[in-house]
Amino acid sequence: VQLVESGGGLVQAGGSLRLSCAASGSTFAIKRMNWYRQAPGKQRELVAYIITPGSKTDYADSVKDRFIISRDSANNTLYLRMNSLKPEDTAVYYCAADFITRSTGMARSWGQGTQVTVSS
Repeated sequence: VQLVESGGGLVQAGGSLRLSCAASGSTFAIKRMNWYRQAPGKQRELVAYIITPGSKTDYADSVKDRFIISRDSANNTLYLRMNSLKPEDTAVYYCAADFITRSTGMARSWGQGTQVTVSS
């Protein structure tokens, strides 16, 4: 599974952005897709995930009620709608896919990341 993120950029506090993550390859084997972020000097943290089938979602407390994760299965694209952005949301955002493999059972692929900068 290969992942390519897009949609990052510079936005003022209170603004919105939508990140996209296009998946290719063995997308039929994907069981869970995730958004992570890593701010300078901090560890990478899980922001949100969505499980398929069923579309169960969950969010980090810091983004709950502001961010929405969704997936367009027909186009193999994952989204993260980010509203009411705060300067502390500034980070590189990564898409990750958890998928089944014959050899290892489960594996994870990462995208290259997209920078989100929120100015105050």
